[in-house]
Amino acid sequence: MNKPKEKRENLIKLFLVTAKDIKTVLIKLADRYQVMQTLGTLQQKDQKRIASETLEIYAPIAHRLGMGELKGQLEDLAFKYLYPEEYQRLENEVAKIYEMHKNYIKKLEPILRKLLKKEKVVPLEINARAKHFYSLYQKLLHHQMNFDEIHDLVAARIIVKDINDCYLALGAIHQVWKPMPGLIKDYIAMPKPNGYQSLHTSVFGPEGKITEIQIRTPEMHAQAENGIAAHWAYKERNYKDKNRYPKIDAKEIAWIEQLREWQKAVRGSDEFLESLKIDFFKDRIFALTPQGDVIDLPEGATPVDFAYQIHTTIGNECAGAKINGKIAALDTRLKSGDLIEILTQKGKKPSVDWLNFVKTGLAKDKIRSVLKSNKKLGFRT
Repeated sequence: MNKPKEKRENLIKLFLVTAKDIKTVLIKLADRYQVMQTLGTLQQKDQKRIASETLEIYAPIAHRLGMGELKGQLEDLAFKYLYPEEYQRLENEVAKIYEMHKNYIKKLEPILRKLLKKEKVVPLEINARAKHFYSLYQKLLHHQMNFDEIHDLVAARIIVKDINDCYLALGAIHQVWKPMPGLIKDYIAMPKPNGYQSLHTSVFGPEGKITEIQIRTPEMHAQAENGIAAHWAYKERNYKDKNRYPKIDAKEIAWIEQLREWQKAVRGSDEFLESLKIDFFKDRIFALTPQGDVIDLPEGATPVDFAYQIHTTIGNECAGAKINGKIAALDTRLKSGDLIEILTQKGKKPSVDWLNFVKTGLAKDKIRSVLKSNKKLGFRT
């Protein structure tokens, strides 16, 4: 039986592997976003089921694709229905704090522009970025709900023209305000796995307030907000124009509508679709048990590999298998999304022939162990 976290991870993998291309994944995310916006019209049990699924499956997928803004919105919408009391309490407490921090960032803006000017860095934009509710709630849980421990509740975000200006801006800021030890993060030199790039620093700013500052280019910002869909936003909103930086309206999520039009436009364009295919887990397949658990296996794995992955006894006593409801040979190669039922026979032992087709090291080790034991006891295999 998979642990809840492992099960969730495997469901995400199954979702990604079985999608034919990136278009399929993005359209599913777009559809889920729209469903979450109208969740209030459904019955409470359906609200909780869909919200839970969104929080455990869809939001992490958006995160993997680098869609930070969509991930945050999906989490916040789910949070509202899964933990209504906590959500309401947080909403009431945060409103004034958010406003206070945003006003502080507004006062900080002219100071930042002045010190950046000394390094001949002209920011394209300086704004305040408020932390999403669910992300804030998760962080508060680790700090006994103490808001004073949250230094990135509202961060100052600086957009500059290129990478060189990012580092010049960071140096200029550190010359004026002392950084907090251990809170300088260079995600430009070392991007996050989902492609996120930015410079982060937390400094003792004016009035002695600890302030997080993020520094990035327009391209990095587009990637951070829209992830793999960034090329649409980048192209449509003219991000390459260095004299102009159009702000993305987070509430709009314009790419959702663009995706729908794009889906119609590219239908039949094999070359374009091929260029957008994603191979997240190239050498893995994900098969299902009758109970809905997802089993992670190497490509070319068979029902015997599947059986041993569930339990040693089931593997040893494997007498047959059904794949998607139909009897299949034990050396059949499984595919992602296959529903597998293992038929067992009490007292049955593995066959030496199984070693010719099993793929997992676990299955091979277990089979050899039984064969070795049988040989010592004088049994034929």
